[in-house]
Amino acid sequence: MILKVCTSLLLLFLVNSVWTRTVRQVYDDLGLDHWSHYTSECPQECFCPPSFPNALYCDNKGLKEIPPIPARIWYLYLQNNQIETLSEKPFVNATHLRWINLNKNKITNSGIESGVLSKMKRLLYLFLEDNELEEVPAPLPVGLEQLRLARNKISRIPEGVFSHLENLTMLDLHQNSLLDSALQSDTFQGLNNLMQLNIAKNSLKKMPLSIPANTLQLFLDNNSIEVIPENYFSAIPKVTFLRLNYNKLSDDGIPPNGFNVSSILDLQLSHNQLTKIPPINAHLEHLHLDHNKIKSVNGTQICPVSIALEEDYGYYGNIPRLRYLRLDGNEIQPPIPLDIMICFRLLQAVVI
Repeated sequence: MILKVCTSLLLLFLVNSVWTRTVRQVYDDLGLDHWSHYTSECPQECFCPPSFPNALYCDNKGLKEIPPIPARIWYLYLQNNQIETLSEKPFVNATHLRWINLNKNKITNSGIESGVLSKMKRLLYLFLEDNELEEVPAPLPVGLEQLRLARNKISRIPEGVFSHLENLTMLDLHQNSLLDSALQSDTFQGLNNLMQLNIAKNSLKKMPLSIPANTLQLFLDNNSIEVIPENYFSAIPKVTFLRLNYNKLSDDGIPPNGFNVSSILDLQLSHNQLTKIPPINAHLEHLHLDHNKIKSVNGTQICPVSIALEEDYGYYGNIPRLRYLRLDGNEIQPPIPLDIMICFRLLQAVVI
């Protein structure tokens, strides 16, 4: 009993010592005058962690307005509130902002004061998901690297809104109200370093025009796309991950070598209307074809290289790299055809 009490007291002492030392270290680093100013300028509605002086946590506070943001703040968390407007006044001193999270509020386009976002010259990450925007806000900070606008009501993209965002690497517009007419040939002009584009869960019937050439990940799930244009992917030669699940693709809507693209490593075509496996490239590693209308699989026909040639070169040749194949939800009956295993020697999982 005595041992347990001593152990508990020792643990309590160590915890208190660490906490005291941490707070004292922050206190010493900031200095007495700075520390007093630091605590007094923290908005009453928010939390200013002593160990993270560049962050301000105002999330889940039921706020309807943004409080004055101190000059030292880089990371601002305002998600899960009732905020309706973005005005310049709270940000007058906040000239060093890098990150703003405004997800799950009630912000509308009319509630965003003109120019308030573009004046945030150092902003890199802007999160405005789950709001009430009807179009992409403009103008935007030229240094942005990530822009997340998912789950709004966006049906319009103003002309030239992305033209100066050369640093943007991620654009998320999924689950909005975009039609084909909203995506013009110059909509994404200027996004020279974009790596991920997410337009899933919209109302597209066609593949979007003029995707930035450096795009690596293209997500188009849950639209109504029926056709892949001839040579569509030649304009985005680096695309690696392609998701087209839950669309209306049929065999007639895919060109003979539509997906025979060497850059694509992960191809997802689940929940479409395909009756056969489209031609694929030997570099493909993951293929999702579940929940289509495929009745049979012929390994010799779908093998991206000649099986006879593969036998000649063995593991030293350009053998297909497919490692994962999903075919469940079709009309295929097991077992897996032997020629599938002969062709795709690196297969680690087949779901049928």
